[in-house]
This record gives sequence, structure tokens and C-alpha cells, in this order.
Amino acid sequence: MSSTEDAGIRWPRASKLLLLLGLAGCAQQPAADLVLYNGVVHTLDPELGTQTAVSVSGADILCVGSDAACLETASPEARRVDLKGAAVTPGLADSHAHLSGIGFREMNLDLSDAASLADLQARVAERVAAVTPGEWIVGRGWIEARWEPPVFPNRADLDAVAPENPVYLVRADGHGAVANSVALAIAGVDAAEVPAGGAILRDADGEPSGMLLDRAQNLIRPHLPQETPERTREALILGARTMAERGWTQVSIAGTSWDEIAMLRELIDSGEIGIRIYAAIGGPGDDADRLLAQGPQIDPAGRLDVRSIKLFLDGALGSKGAALLAPYSDHDSAGLLMHEPATLEPLLARALGAGVQIQTHAIGDRANRLVLDLYEQAFAGLDPAARRAARWRIEHAQILDPADIPRFAELGVIASMQPSHAITDLHFALSRLGAERLRGAYAWRSLVDAGAVLAAGSDAPVEKGDPLVELYAASVRKGLDGFSDDHWGLDQALSREEALRALTEWAAYAMFQEAWRGKIRPGMWADLTVFSRDVLAVPGEELLGAEVEMTVVGGRIVFEQR
Repeated sequence: MSSTEDAGIRWPRASKLLLLLGLAGCAQQPAADLVLYNGVVHTLDPELGTQTAVSVSGADILCVGSDAACLETASPEARRVDLKGAAVTPGLADSHAHLSGIGFREMNLDLSDAASLADLQARVAERVAAVTPGEWIVGRGWIEARWEPPVFPNRADLDAVAPENPVYLVRADGHGAVANSVALAIAGVDAAEVPAGGAILRDADGEPSGMLLDRAQNLIRPHLPQETPERTREALILGARTMAERGWTQVSIAGTSWDEIAMLRELIDSGEIGIRIYAAIGGPGDDADRLLAQGPQIDPAGRLDVRSIKLFLDGALGSKGAALLAPYSDHDSAGLLMHEPATLEPLLARALGAGVQIQTHAIGDRANRLVLDLYEQAFAGLDPAARRAARWRIEHAQILDPADIPRFAELGVIASMQPSHAITDLHFALSRLGAERLRGAYAWRSLVDAGAVLAAGSDAPVEKGDPLVELYAASVRKGLDGFSDDHWGLDQALSREEALRALTEWAAYAMFQEAWRGKIRPGMWADLTVFSRDVLAVPGEELLGAEVEMTVVGGRIVFEQR
């Protein structure tokens, strides 16, 4: 795609001219090579509203309007797709996911739908029967909150089905894992000191229970079978294919390395990855220092941008590692911090000077307040416009003291949130937090009403990575089975259109790309998601029944339902 630079802004082909002329509808040249018609096209553009057709020329949108107007732009060789009433939205963008993790979830022992401890044990036993004694068994995805009783598994549970094989099973959120006795012995966990920013849970006799939280997992990780470049490459391809099949046109990777960036660039150039990637380098460390020295790495075609650093401040609510202002209601702890906040101050100052965006993981109310304090200190002396221009983000922002909610808009901080976390966590959040603290939990409505930008994502593989689940969670805010109770805060739900904007327009803003994507408008990138049902109109209980029929990225069809 050709582009021009204007005051530091990338303009896709033809869009600058169209916008300067105030054209909204159809440009007659060049001819379109793809036309989608006889549908419901939600442009999210106030001038264009809802139309019935859209045409594409090369990598850009050419026409948005009536069937006749868009079909008129088609070249003789153009593909014409009769949508038969299907709905088209701007291409969906997952604002927070882990692409290789999505692939590895498919390649390893997937426990995301384990219905009980017995079910988890049965799956481990099945894997034991298929491998040799002594071979590692590694899995991910279990969530004890869905079990009865909702308690963590322990080493004895795994020893019962895997007495000779080391077993290491990561909780869905990645902030906790359970290991069996063989694995604990290999890693020397019994005698190990607790790493800073981690916890080794112990039983009534003071022995390790098998549960390792956050950085305590680093005691086991060096002993696991190491992923080869070949397997990582396979995982990235599989992850991107999975996301395209679910309707995502872009993924914001929440923490990666330069080695993985090099692999992603190769796979994008070869066409093996068709979706867009917005990547945050994990920090602090050498990789983050490299980005700070080089500055943002921006692809003119928008296929792979690297302009952000991902930091962690606390753990997760489910594994009781989220840092709270007061102790957990069901645990004698207030969570943990991954870093002392003051140690991050120099990095934040360098990032601001280098034009590098910061994304910080914060789940508990204490962690969120500390991140806001750090950002406010870094922004000292900047006017409101300059603070907003930095577009620094808090990833998750799950539990907030209500007094901190207005600070997001005041500081220009983006709330990067995953709606599905609410409908997973609200099954146990009451016991963790108590009713009073739930007033600031998953507070989407309060954040938006206060003027904050809310970018939505899935955090896959922590969650499934299905945009329909995210739309449902954000706008319905009930369990997938329709369950809710008085503590679920249904008044914090978004409208359906707001939920869609959080996955499109607002997500694009969080990635500095709102000039080129997030709406359906002539001259913008041709990123489109096609659903079998009108996701803005169907009742909430029917939303999950919709299917993705087509995913288009830069004018290229990267997934099509056959």
C-alpha cells in the first residue's frame, strides 16, 4: 500500500484526498476488486451511518453506500459477494492477547474446558498413558472457579494420576500453576526461597501444596522442555489463523521479544500471517532498552507496529495475586507487587521522551492506583493534550477504587479491558472482594461516562478469544448461561454499539491507528468482519449464536466460511 507522511501521520492511499474534499460515499477511481452487497454495513461513521454495501480497491475501502453505487465501482474481474443480509462491521481488533500462547494452547494439553478437578485428572491420566515415564506433561487453561468446590488443585491431586511424570499445569490467567511432586522435586521447590513478586502456597504442614503464584513459577520454568524456534513459529501461525477465523483483523500482543518480532515480520512478509500485529515489548530489560534506544518501529502498511512496552505491577484476582488496598475477603493477604513502583520511574521517563507507549498490567485497586500515580508523576508539567497524545494504557484495570475512576480521563490514560474477565471472575469476585469493593469492579460504564477511552480485548489464551463473547460480556454482562445476581453490577454494561466501538474505533485509537481503521469509510484500510447476524440488533441471548462468515484484512480475505 502506498502512503504519504503528513505532520507525522500515515495516510493510506486516497484517504487524504477524500477527506480533504469531504467525500463520503464512493470514489470512482480506481475500480474495485471486491464488493460486498445486500447486507447491513455498520460504518460507525456518523456521516455514513448504516449502509448496504462496501467495495474495496487494493488494500483500501473505495465505496460505502447502496448496492447500486458500490457495484458500479466494480472492475469486470471483481469478486461480488451477496451478503444475503449478513452484517459487516469495521475489522475487529483484540487490544490485548498473546498470539503465541493462543497457538501453544492448541498444541499442548488444553484444559480450558475442564469441568471439574476429576475432569482435569482424567485428562492428565490420558496424557500419561500416551507418553513415556519421566516425560514432562505441560498444560494450560484450568479455572477452579468453575468447579464444585472451587478450590485450587494440589500436588496430591496430580500425584494420584501421574506418579512418575513431572506435571505442570498453568491456570488460565497465567498467574498461577500447579505442579506435582516429581516436578517440584526436579526444581527443588521444597527448599527454595520465595522469589520476590511470587508466592509458594503451602499446606497445613508447611509443605508446598503444588501451587506457585506469579514469579514463583520461575522455579519450574527453566526445567520445562524448551520451545524451539520451529514450534514457536508453528504457534504464531496457528494463533493468527485461529484469531482470523474468529473475526479478528488485528491483535495487540501484550508483551513479546525481539526474537519473536523477527519471526512475526518474516511470517507476515511470507503471507503466513494475514492479520495485523501491534506489539508491545516486554519490560523492563534489554529488549525494552532496545526499543527505548531505537524509538517506535512503525510499518507504513500497518502490518506490524512495535511502539509499546508492557510492564507488570501485580498478579491476578483468581490466583489472589492482585494487589489490593485492603486484604482479600477470603485470604489473609492483600496480593503482591511484581515491582517496587519507584524502580519503574526511570523507564517511564525514558519512554515519554522516546515517544514509546507504556502498557502496565494492573488488576487490583492498589496496583491501579500506583500505576496512575506513576503515570501522573511522569506526566508532570505536560498539558492535557500532551498527556493524551502519549496514549499510555493500563491493561485490565479490573478493580478500581471509585475515587480513581475519573483519573483515567484526567490523565488521558486508556483503560484496556477484557469484558470476558468479568463474566468469568464475577462467579468468585464477591468472595474475594466483598460487596463494597465490587462497586469499582469491571467498571466499564463508569469509565466511559467519566470520559475515558476503553479499548477492549480478550486476553486469549486466558479467555477463549471469541469477539462474540466479548461483545456479549460487555453489553449483556451475564454468564454465558444467562446467570447473574445482585452483585454483578449490570448497570456497568455498555450499549451494544459502545461494545463494538471498544473492539474497533476505540481499539484503533489505543494503537495510534484511528485515522486508518476502526470505521468503514472510503480511503481507510479495508479491514472488515462479516457476521451471519446483525450483532448490533440481535437480542443479547442470540448474540452468541452468530457466526463469522468472512474476515478481510487490507482488502485480502484471510478467512471465509465455506
